[in-house]
Amino acid sequence: MNAVDRLNVLKTYKLYVGGKFPRSESGRVYEVTDSKGKWLANAPLSSRKDARDAVVAARKAFGGWSGATAYNRGQVLYRVAEMLEGRRDQFTREVADAEGLSKSKAAAVVDATIDRWVWYAGWTDKIAQVVGGGNPVAGPFFNLSSPEPTGVVAIVAPQESSFLGLVSVLAPVIATGNTAIVVASENSPLPALSLAEVLATSDVPGGVVNVLSGRTAELATPLAAHQDVNAIDLAGADEVLAKELEIAAADNLKRVLRPQPVDYAETPGIDRLTAFLETKTVWHPTGSLGASGSSY
Repeated sequence: MNAVDRLNVLKTYKLYVGGKFPRSESGRVYEVTDSKGKWLANAPLSSRKDARDAVVAARKAFGGWSGATAYNRGQVLYRVAEMLEGRRDQFTREVADAEGLSKSKAAAVVDATIDRWVWYAGWTDKIAQVVGGGNPVAGPFFNLSSPEPTGVVAIVAPQESSFLGLVSVLAPVIATGNTAIVVASENSPLPALSLAEVLATSDVPGGVVNVLSGRTAELATPLAAHQDVNAIDLAGADEVLAKELEIAAADNLKRVLRPQPVDYAETPGIDRLTAFLETKTVWHPTGSLGASGSSY
């Protein structure tokens, strides 16, 4: 059989929920095109039911992920970076198509994205030392503050920066022990759906990250109102949608990270690491050390 007679095997993109790759329960898809309008793929058009399923999966995974040691989470995230490095060429093509970049510029974006993932992996066992510590008190007590993850976090991914922006908002959420539901860029979801394949073949437990594609407003609205979602990052929401989501999120006092101008190419600080952390303060009485009467 000649190569010219061969039919290409087109990729079927799917959602990533609970460590599995389901089609949308609605059976719907929508066309994804490049910056010049050329058809690239059909992506799943997620429904509200898919969003609710993702919340269930994220909640189920939260106990194990948040209970893992920070060092272990760092190892797991570094493994993701290794997998991304191995699929660098694929992501370069997808980013070039999604964002209308030349191959060289897209490659630079992918390199920066992998580096960004490694950067956050290195913070998993260090952030507690920056934002936690012992507090001086007037009395025979220890007073210790330590950060703990907020819980299930919904993320409206950046619309334009389909890969670097996505990783810049996702990695800090899971690095600190939260679980996530990501609403991928509406017009450029393919890098996010491919990232899900990397997560599935790394050591990230199923349900820690769940990826949905489709209409941003259709998916973000039920997530903002969901009673079992603890926080929401509005990075990819426009001004009108962000206001609606913030109002919906107030019903169960979700933490809300409002959208703001961000240059994702710049080195990030720790703001996104601390955005979805709670501070637990523990009091413990001091005691004596033997006959000398000295205390600690």
